[in-house]
Amino acid sequence: MQTPNFDQLLEATCHFGHLKRKWNPAMAPYIFMERNGIHIIDLYKTSAKLEEAANALKNIAKSGKRVLFVATKKQAKDVTRERAMSVDMPYVIERWPGGMLTNFTTIRKAVKKMDTIDKMETDGTMANMSKREKLQLSRQRAKLEKNLGSIKNLNRLPSALFVVDVLKEHIAVAEANRLGIPVFGIVDTNSDPNNVDFVIPANDDASKSIDIILATVCEAIKEGLEERKVEQIDNKDAEGDAEEVKEAPKPRRQRVRRAAPADEAPKAEEAPAAEEAPKSEE
Repeated sequence: MQTPNFDQLLEATCHFGHLKRKWNPAMAPYIFMERNGIHIIDLYKTSAKLEEAANALKNIAKSGKRVLFVATKKQAKDVTRERAMSVDMPYVIERWPGGMLTNFTTIRKAVKKMDTIDKMETDGTMANMSKREKLQLSRQRAKLEKNLGSIKNLNRLPSALFVVDVLKEHIAVAEANRLGIPVFGIVDTNSDPNNVDFVIPANDDASKSIDIILATVCEAIKEGLEERKVEQIDNKDAEGDAEEVKEAPKPRRQRVRRAAPADEAPKAEEAPAAEEAPKSEE
């Protein structure tokens, strides 16, 4: 994993913040200077924080856990979908469904409804329905696919949340904080970094800036997944070797007859005592 250097971040316009009058004072440690009424973000801190976040996400992926990407703003949708799909992670790029994390069981029921409608299409149940009922189910299926299709494979709560623009996605951040799910986020100068566990100070409005950061974290996730595969293969090989050793027949132990010591000669058999001749009677 290679973290973008200062020049690459500068070229991607990661340094541009918001207007001075819109800033959040909590972002002061990450602001380098002000120019023409606009705050400039310290890219050295951006690089350091990005590396820290990437390493943490790599460890999460290596342990087999899932990361949910959230970006509903227009300039971040396509980039987020492409990057999340490249590492097979769930994502939300449409409206954030309220209670998606805190009321996860209800969301799972909605996802199962999609599977039910698909099953009805394949087993011929819909063929016996009226045209109106078919249309209603098709519309319901399309709506569910648009909002929840990207999290179809998310069977349990994610282990981390990656958010583009924590100010816009404040509901998602609040739900994650309530459940103790770590939050990774691109934080601009108008946002509050106190609710984010891994802050990446950068421009969250430019698609170039968003792309370079997502590309870095997704590359780290990919490395974590690859290392996990290698470890699983090694563990299987080790288990196979252990089973072979266990199943191998043990050599039969031969009994060795102990030789008598040389100084102990075998005892001669005692001759039977001669029978005494009967005495002659005088």
